Amino acid sequence: MEAGELALYLFLACGFVTLLQHPGSPVQRLIPDGIARRAAMGVAMGTAVTVIVFSPWGKRSGGHFNPALTFAYYRLGKVEFWDLCFYCAAQFLGAIAGVELACLVLSGAPSNHAVNYAVTVPGMYGVTVAFAGELAISFVLMFTVLFVTNREALAPYTAFFVGALVASYYTFESPLSGMSTNPARTVGSAFRADYWHAAWLYFLAPALGMLIAAEVFLRIRRGAPPVCAKLRHCDGKLCIFHHDAPPPELRSGRSQNG
Repeated sequence: MEAGELALYLFLACGFVTLLQHPGSPVQRLIPDGIARRAAMGVAMGTAVTVIVFSPWGKRSGGHFNPALTFAYYRLGKVEFWDLCFYCAAQFLGAIAGVELACLVLSGAPSNHAVNYAVTVPGMYGVTVAFAGELAISFVLMFTVLFVTNREALAPYTAFFVGALVASYYTFESPLSGMSTNPARTVGSAFRADYWHAAWLYFLAPALGMLIAAEVFLRIRRGAPPVCAKLRHCDGKLCIFHHDAPPPELRSGRSQNG
């Protein structure tokens, strides 16, 4: 399921970038302004993320589709070591498969230089700024997920919070780093494009940003771990993760299901 979620995410990323950036696309000519195209990309991918988390697969697997996020939950004691290994392997393979599928369905259009398989590369300000950008957006994303999923009143809306962040990142942050926050997302495009410039930062910055968010969260909670590693925890969906009851100050009403 995690592989399928990443495959869908990368397939849609390649498809939307092709639609918005390919010289032969009517949409590219219809929306000539760069920030408007980034906003359109943000809305599309933010919606995609929200739908994936709400999907039956997202509810079952936890809707991570991001090795950095899974690793942060492993640090928090929510994910077993072997689950971490298999999740990450599935995520990377799914991302590669998603780009390959996009190339097949779109008859090679993602290979155009204006699309370049939707690779993530540092922007005009260089690697240092790109690293800082990836670190910051990954921190905010992980901290938001932890904060929202551990409040009873907000937990059902986690996918919307994540989708809104993804949309804003594509719109405003992507000129700095290409907007990844996800090592598997970067590898999926880089593998097909055979373009690995500064790929290290897309492994290190998201993982570091999310780990810092996890540490900050633990300090705020005085060491109390999060309830669950799922972004959407629902009745009737088997959960493989460790569970803890949220402390009273982070609950409203009845305790979260889990």
